This record gives sequence, C-alpha cells and structure tokens, in this order.
Amino acid sequence: MKNKIGTIENPLNLKTPPMTSEYTMHVDEKDGKEVLVCTVGKTVLFYDIRCIDDLHAMLKKHSEWMELGSADEQKPVKEGTVEAWGRSEKNPVKGWYGLKKGLRGRFGMYIPPLMEKLGLTELTHDARGNKMKAN
Repeated sequence: MKNKIGTIENPLNLKTPPMTSEYTMHVDEKDGKEVLVCTVGKTVLFYDIRCIDDLHAMLKKHSEWMELGSADEQKPVKEGTVEAWGRSEKNPVKGWYGLKKGLRGRFGMYIPPLMEKLGLTELTHDARGNKMKAN
C-alpha cells in the first residue's frame, strides 16, 4: 500500500475534505522509521505511517460515520472525532500520530483524504463538518 502513497520525487496529490486546498503526501524515512510526509504549501508535517492501519481498524470497529474535527495542535478538539482519536492516549500509539512538535494536529484534515484515495474509507466533501467511515 505504501508504494501507492508516493515518493519525494513523485508524491501523491490530494485535496482537503472540502476540496478547497491541495497538498501532497509521500513516504520517507525519518530517524530510521517510515513516516508520512505531508506538504501543504511550504509547511511540512510528519505522521506515523501506522496511522493508516490503526485508523482504518478503529473506523471498522466504530462502523458508522465519524466526524473529522480537524484542529491545530494548540487548539482543543471535539471529543468523538477523528482528530481527537489521533491525539488520544487511548489510541494504539498512546498519543499523537503527528510527529513534528507544534505541527502535530490537523490529523483529521490530511489523513482522511489519503485513506479515501487508497480505497480504505469513504469521505464526505462538504464545506464544513466532514465525516468518514471505513470501507
């Protein structure tokens, strides 16, 4: 699956859930571990690559639509959202899937479109309040 995500030379082009902004995603190595590299303009975010399998498993268990609830790291998040799960001590990594201090948030903005592109989930594309569920 990770070969479908792209490389630094040939990243995967994606759009945010409301389809308003473009960004790229690719797999690279950081500190000896594979990571997802998300580039939004000049901002580069890193996510633990296992978030794809972990989020997919959680969504399958949840079995219903789940609100994305995207927020920056410094902002509070709505409980019961993908964003809240992506930083919860109850998820499989017991905390943040985002790896770059200060830029660990926005999990609910950038990971869901990747998972939709990979065929793992369905995603709504409204102006606000988007949701996802596992395929």
